[in-house]
Amino acid sequence: MKTTIEYRGTNFKVDLSKPLDISMPLIGSSQNVTAWYVNPPEFTPVMENGFIGDVNLGGAVNFRNIFFNPHGHGTHTECVGHISKEQQTINQCLKQFTFYAKLVTITPYNVNGDSVIMLEQVEKVWQNNEADAIIIRTLPNSDSKLGKQYSDTNPTYVQDKAMQFLVDNGVKHFLIDTPSVDREQDDGKLISHHIFWDYPKNPQTDKTITELIYVSNDIEDDYYILQFQIASFENDASPSKPTLYQIE
Repeated sequence: MKTTIEYRGTNFKVDLSKPLDISMPLIGSSQNVTAWYVNPPEFTPVMENGFIGDVNLGGAVNFRNIFFNPHGHGTHTECVGHISKEQQTINQCLKQFTFYAKLVTITPYNVNGDSVIMLEQVEKVWQNNEADAIIIRTLPNSDSKLGKQYSDTNPTYVQDKAMQFLVDNGVKHFLIDTPSVDREQDDGKLISHHIFWDYPKNPQTDKTITELIYVSNDIEDDYYILQFQIASFENDASPSKPTLYQIE
């Protein structure tokens, strides 16, 4: 299934039958990725009043309750409501789902023991207004990220000057394979989040941050058509399934 997408006066052809999924699966197991000190997700069958929500236990259907945290259990897309006093939800803020995106791979610098994506690194991979979205794959990269336990490990984050550069140069949607664009312990400042959404000065309700993606090594750095898939949660964030389509 092929289609043509027009972007800024240029036509791009993509094959919709060949999606490149850059999300993490969510599983009810300790093997699931975790961050922010949450317990693993729970998938439990409903067992009430004689009802059995598990076919293997004699039920007619599988009917499970699922407990998870969007921020701590895998790929999620968040809006300014993540840091705002005003209630803003991803379901209300994200109204367009297809964008022109650039995938880049960066090896973070070691800065006083921290793993940080720095200004000079993003300056090398991003030009002013060249796309709507930037997707950052960090090195080293392996499928061990799919089950990594990030809590209390001080994962890679984005220097505030680097985030300001990307904002000033047209990034509307920021995707990264770490738990946060900010340092794990920063006394609640969340500087890069605030810079990205220009909050509270001028809140950017149409912009999103997507964290804990996973981009396999066989997907090359390039320009892609990016499509977001989210649940219609009236919450600051939703589990999401960002998908890339190679431009022919």
